[in-house]
Amino acid sequence: MHTVAVLSLKGGVGKTTVALGIASAALRRGTRTLVVDLDPQGNATSSLDPPYTDATLVHVLEDPRRSVLERAIAPSIWSDNVDVLVGSEDLEQLNEPGADARRLENLSRALDELHQKPLRDTPYELVILDCPPSLGRLTKSALVAADSALIVTEPTMYAVAGAQRALEAIEKIREDNNPGLRAIGVLVNKLRVRSYEHQFRIAELRDSFGSLVMPTAITDRLAVQQAQGACSPIHEWHSPGAQEIALTFNMVLAKILRSSRAGRHRIKSDEDPLDTDNSDNTEDTANPEAPVNGVDREDPAGEVYELRPTNAPQSG
Repeated sequence: MHTVAVLSLKGGVGKTTVALGIASAALRRGTRTLVVDLDPQGNATSSLDPPYTDATLVHVLEDPRRSVLERAIAPSIWSDNVDVLVGSEDLEQLNEPGADARRLENLSRALDELHQKPLRDTPYELVILDCPPSLGRLTKSALVAADSALIVTEPTMYAVAGAQRALEAIEKIREDNNPGLRAIGVLVNKLRVRSYEHQFRIAELRDSFGSLVMPTAITDRLAVQQAQGACSPIHEWHSPGAQEIALTFNMVLAKILRSSRAGRHRIKSDEDPLDTDNSDNTEDTANPEAPVNGVDREDPAGEVYELRPTNAPQSG
């Protein structure tokens, strides 16, 4: 089970859009997935539209026992293969900036429970943590629980500063709480290809982050909002723009899965020593219908926008 935190410390960059796009790519691939909605706005929960639950993530963060987890997780309207750990606006009450280490570990304990004893006897292969755009308890809990972190940004004036703060937060949690955590990339969202301003900001991102900036970007397409409004996976929204975005999310998912490890990094306990094996597991599941190099065999040919070199100075 690989856990990826999707985060940004700047609001409005489309972080939830990316989290849902990755979940859509996982569904198309046949990867059993859990989406954990840590954002008090609850947009991921709304788009995945699970049935009513007796508990939410609020209860899990306070009491990560299995009985609470079972009441807070429900299948999404997309498929029984994509579950939701349901969010709530009450999460804002838990988002204090100075939570102690044990409270920060409750989400990781809950995911450990799911890893050791899967719901419905079918283990999750991927857990996606949709974080709020702030560095309080909720985002810190996600980074403590995660194996990897994906930073989402947009090509605007404040993009570099926001991505830099997110990267610093990842490094801080890695040093203090989770030595297995790694940043797997900076993903540019809401790109307008013909905008000189956007190209300039992308050059800034590359100059600051080098090879961490992912080679593909999510272009600004109406299809994304249309699919979310219809509670539909982007891969099932039939328009040329949706097909382009879907191919890009296939590539993002492939990168996440290539970075996955065997097992989870586990919270240290008296009974079980901390697992310090940080080796990458680069072998994908041998699935003849799975995407190759991030592109689904059944998808029609489409275009993916690649971030091409510019004349601006770059590193990495």
